[in-house]
Amino acid sequence: MKTAAAMRMEEPPRSSFPGLDDEAFARDLQALRTEMEASLGPEDLAHFRKIQRWGRVCSALGYATAWLAPNPLSALLIAQGSTARWTMMAHHVTHRGYDRVPGMPEHSTGRHFATGWRRFIDWPDWIHPDAWRHEHNALHHGRTGETADPDLVEENTEFLRRSSMPLVAKYAIVAFYACTWKVTYYAPNTFLEWRRAERRRAGQPDDGSNLRLITAFNPLTAEGRDFWRTCLLPYAGVRFALLPALFAPLGGWAVFSVFANSVLAEVFTNIQSFVLIAPNHAGEDLYRFHGRAESHAEFCVRQVVGSANYATGSDVVDFLHGWLNYQIEHHLWPSLPMSKYQQIQPRVKALCEKHGVPYVQESVFRRVKKLVDIMVGKTSMRTMPTPGQ
Repeated sequence: MKTAAAMRMEEPPRSSFPGLDDEAFARDLQALRTEMEASLGPEDLAHFRKIQRWGRVCSALGYATAWLAPNPLSALLIAQGSTARWTMMAHHVTHRGYDRVPGMPEHSTGRHFATGWRRFIDWPDWIHPDAWRHEHNALHHGRTGETADPDLVEENTEFLRRSSMPLVAKYAIVAFYACTWKVTYYAPNTFLEWRRAERRRAGQPDDGSNLRLITAFNPLTAEGRDFWRTCLLPYAGVRFALLPALFAPLGGWAVFSVFANSVLAEVFTNIQSFVLIAPNHAGEDLYRFHGRAESHAEFCVRQVVGSANYATGSDVVDFLHGWLNYQIEHHLWPSLPMSKYQQIQPRVKALCEKHGVPYVQESVFRRVKKLVDIMVGKTSMRTMPTPGQ
């Protein structure tokens, strides 16, 4: 009589797509990852410091000219500096992408980045760093494209997709969220997901029904007071009060100009981050999933077919894209440094072609159009159930 193990060995390999050997694809990816991790060295630290310096220069130039008069150039520079701190520094460091890079200072490792008083040096933002670590690093990356993914655009905009309001009104709502989404969506969503996790760890019942986004803004609730105290007031106080006040020796006009440019920069960084982040996992050519992946190999396939890349290849191009143009590679290996994605991207694309795994790469502008079409209900994402369902 054959053993259960022998019978399993005779089973054909499970496949997410007809003709695809998930396990063989995953083995090739693992070999590539092992090679990249073995090559971590001083050049990765040097690259990190260069990109960090570019972001700081943008912020410095922005504020160095912001006091002259309200103007879009200063605001754009300030916005680019803010985006660099979030999408490049905070994003990759909190994923522990630099923990194993030789010479990386402790405060730039995943465990210590933006903790305590360093929060306002490393990553001053509406979004609480601990909330980001839970909602993005654990939930979004662990459940990419699933209904349980807190950042699944199609699911989160179902109310808008199903609405009978005129299409122009839907576009207006999308535009509003694009201009404000860090404070109206990302900060409260990450904060409340973090609070749900804390309740579960404390053994408290939580069905999530009383922790909706509006709850975060209600100071009459415990969560609302905490959100105002730890997210809204600290960031608003630094960005819109403290920084403009530092220009008081230059006169009232300078203070007003810095304040106005700070507000305009906030709108710009919202639009920029929305354009770069939101389309990464939305479009009629990308997949969403029912249920969890049944194996690591299937999980790898999902990260590819549920993500989209933009133009890639040089530090300037990647800096302007916030390093979010390597979304496929990042979702396969979130704990790699930014520099490794440049090296690995052509090889991942070649492996996908070899194994027949769809690999989506288009300009960010095409991806934004496909994102908006999903949000307003003009198109829908593809669905791929777990094999066997």
